[in-house]
Amino acid sequence: MTALNEPPRTLLLWDIDHTLIETRGVGRAIYDRAFPAATGKPLAKLANVSGRTELDIMRESLRVNDIEPTEAMVGSLAAALTKGYEDARDELATVGRALPGAQETLAALADDPTVHQAVLSGNLRAVSRIKLEVFGLEGYLDLDSSAYGDDHASRPELVKIAQGRARERIGSRFDNAHTVLIGDTPNDVQAALTAGVRVVAVATGKSAEDELREAGAAVVLADLERAAEVLSELGEVR
Repeated sequence: MTALNEPPRTLLLWDIDHTLIETRGVGRAIYDRAFPAATGKPLAKLANVSGRTELDIMRESLRVNDIEPTEAMVGSLAAALTKGYEDARDELATVGRALPGAQETLAALADDPTVHQAVLSGNLRAVSRIKLEVFGLEGYLDLDSSAYGDDHASRPELVKIAQGRARERIGSRFDNAHTVLIGDTPNDVQAALTAGVRVVAVATGKSAEDELREAGAAVVLADLERAAEVLSELGEVR
């Protein structure tokens, strides 16, 4: 048992897309609308988005559409994407969904004093907030102890950023042995392994369980049904 007022020992970093929610095509539709708004050109090709940061995706998408990915252009595209998601809240709520068990898992872990829940997402900070708010998940996660796709282009670097922010926020020093990344892609697994933290992979996206194991995940779940139990047990490990 954790002593009263003892700070949490384990930092849980949740990916968003296909781990907690699905946009079911709304995300691509928003990109299709935001790209010409920012660049004046239609989006002929979108970079592969799976498990990548938005900075990386935006830069490559600009390049493959023959647009120089200058800081100003990337900033313009980021602003257009944020506005696109803000304007599409109702569309996202109607078409997209929180994955089965997501709300229940986050709620159960929010009552567990051994863990502290935050986000590690390739999405922009503002877009992450919008997605979580649309599906009523933001209240279970400390969004200020989190790291996002506009913080750094490298996903492993986001782990370090989140650890630092969590330490500043609540005073606990979450070392690598007490940091767990939860995601659905081989890139999530590789980010955790590269950063030196633990990983729990969930086969709730496009990657099968075997693929996630082959990427290096020691703990792989078919869905979120047992996620709260597994992650709570990890939080008890000293």
